[in-house]
Amino acid sequence: MAVFGTSEAKVLMPRNIADGMITESRSSSVVAKLSAREPQRFGEQDYIIFNDFPKAEFVEEGAQKSSTTGGFTSVTSKPRKAQVTMRFNEEVQWADEDHQLGVLRTLSESGAVALSRALDLGLIHRINPLTGSVISAWDNYLTASTNTVEYGNADADEEIRSAAGLLINGAPSKAVNGIALAPKTVWDLSSLKTNYGTAEASSMQRYPQLGLGTSMDSFLGLNAAVGDTVAGTPEATDTGVRAIVGDFASGIRWGVQRELPVELIRFGDPDGQGDLKRSNQIALRLEIVYGWYAFTDRFAIVKETAGAEG
Repeated sequence: MAVFGTSEAKVLMPRNIADGMITESRSSSVVAKLSAREPQRFGEQDYIIFNDFPKAEFVEEGAQKSSTTGGFTSVTSKPRKAQVTMRFNEEVQWADEDHQLGVLRTLSESGAVALSRALDLGLIHRINPLTGSVISAWDNYLTASTNTVEYGNADADEEIRSAAGLLINGAPSKAVNGIALAPKTVWDLSSLKTNYGTAEASSMQRYPQLGLGTSMDSFLGLNAAVGDTVAGTPEATDTGVRAIVGDFASGIRWGVQRELPVELIRFGDPDGQGDLKRSNQIALRLEIVYGWYAFTDRFAIVKETAGAEG
């Protein structure tokens, strides 16, 4: 049986390919590496926030109970749809099933990377990956945090410590359990030398476990993830963000509200690249609907100034 039918517009992604796509999507995103995905229903979703911890009261036998403190408000996550549309020569419809499955694998591998990067770029920066532009209508994104440390004035590890200190020493204190790093930052960290308490540096790496700084999964006791989406590149101009420190365990609530099947498009101009029939092409479209909310006060941003970005 052919993978691409002759009449149905929706193509069911084979389960083994779909599972691999979801796994690859998670592994390519710094948000997904550091924050657990949670089940979500479609549409806006409310999260309850306690404004103050309720305080317990010891009550003597026979004594009256007092009203305890603590109030709450709520925030709302909104659905965000991301899509990838890829064109193929229409001859793939007439190829054998193995070849058609290969086309779906190509779509799933490329689409998984694109959709995972979309999660990072949207949630961290509110950037549209295709255009590299900011979506000004979105008001909830991670780098809207007002907790900031300027990058480049001291050693990279000291600036990361300073960012964590903004949260840990705040009132109330915030949890710090994860860090997202731009590749430039990891390189800078791997290049630091020990100085034995003197101004003159030695030839020994301060963090030898980082090697050349190409990857890492922990730093200073924090879960770590490295990705160029932290700086917003290459889809957008470098934002200057070099590290994000904070409560990735509970400061980000995100999930996939809908994993839509592949849509087979035979007619029209679905992506602004010209009429499909005229070009002897078909298009395959892969869509996913995310929902997320970032508690920006639980994060600190280490960022270069515009003039210092390299």
